[in-house]
Amino acid sequence: MAKAVWNGRVVAESEKAQVIDGITYFPADALHREYIRPSSTISTDPAKGQARYYTLIVDGQENPDAAWYYPDPKPVARKLKNLVAFWRGVEIEK
Repeated sequence: MAKAVWNGRVVAESEKAQVIDGITYFPADALHREYIRPSSTISTDPAKGQARYYTLIVDGQENPDAAWYYPDPKPVARKLKNLVAFWRGVEIEK
């Protein structure tokens, strides 16, 4: 069971988390949505496509753009569809 933890709370957990290119990705349905808010931030990876972000909110503290996903990844990155990854201080426990 992999877990994503920030500010003492589990924000995602799944038996189906995958490590792709050294990054742990969680299925979108593994997110604890009470801690997740959509962000307006967008970035583009030339190989993977356009990334969107989520902000984490735990006990009144925000971690802006701490999670990202590719809603419509390029064909070479299609395995990332419906997966979410974390950074910015989010700890991944396996």
